[in-house]
Amino acid sequence: MVSSRVAAVTGATALLILLAAAAPAAAIFNGGPDGNGHPNVAAVLAAEAFSDGTWTECTGTLISPTVVLSAAHCHFEDGDSVAVTFDAEYHSATGTTYWGTWHRDLRYAVSPAGAVTNHQKDPHDMAVIVFASPISGIEPALLPEAGSLRDLDHYTKFTSVGYGGQFWTKGGGTGKVLHFTDTRYVAVGSLSTETKSLLRISQNSALGNGGTCTADSGGPNFLGAGSSSTNILAATTLTGDAACQSTNVDYRLDTASARWFLGQYVDLP
Repeated sequence: MVSSRVAAVTGATALLILLAAAAPAAAIFNGGPDGNGHPNVAAVLAAEAFSDGTWTECTGTLISPTVVLSAAHCHFEDGDSVAVTFDAEYHSATGTTYWGTWHRDLRYAVSPAGAVTNHQKDPHDMAVIVFASPISGIEPALLPEAGSLRDLDHYTKFTSVGYGGQFWTKGGGTGKVLHFTDTRYVAVGSLSTETKSLLRISQNSALGNGGTCTADSGGPNFLGAGSSSTNILAATTLTGDAACQSTNVDYRLDTASARWFLGQYVDLP
């Protein structure tokens, strides 16, 4: 990925580059604008604008009136004051933002070289933004019940939502450029495989799927799609392939490990 914006994002999310041929996940590909389809999905804003004038660092989901769930590998430190917006199209001059405090899962381990420890087993790649006052007028997403995502049917559909980049263009001598618009997008993919901690969801457009790319990290993958879609936040986006065309890799929220962290901040089903 080449462009000043992409370089900034990949620098912030490089901690996740340890799945084979993987790169940080963060945007919606082969989808479309979400509009008000998922008003509980937020853009987690960077501390300052990127060189292209956009602001989305990561994506998150409201899981209680005072808590947004995102990913630990986003570029914030524990205790940082972080802004989010639920605007379907965010404009810094007129947009609505909410400020909260960043708390990551302290089991999220990073080596001195910047590689996540034991990512294949359990990355513990979770963080929350906690607000002093409830956010009104937005219905939080539902968390899955314990163990409810075990042994899912192959090709189970998931709806991915995020504010990341949506498409590539040729950048002349600089290679490809990934474009961002600070707009909430949505796409549907189908389950490829699952592990004790992860879901791997196909976003292969040849199979009619779409999925995530740079800046969708921490964003939701809702169980179901279309008439079978739910408000159940099954997994959060972690990473994917460098071209954002093959696989969306996500952290399951029904596991005992994920629920241990989440239970410190919200009531669990």
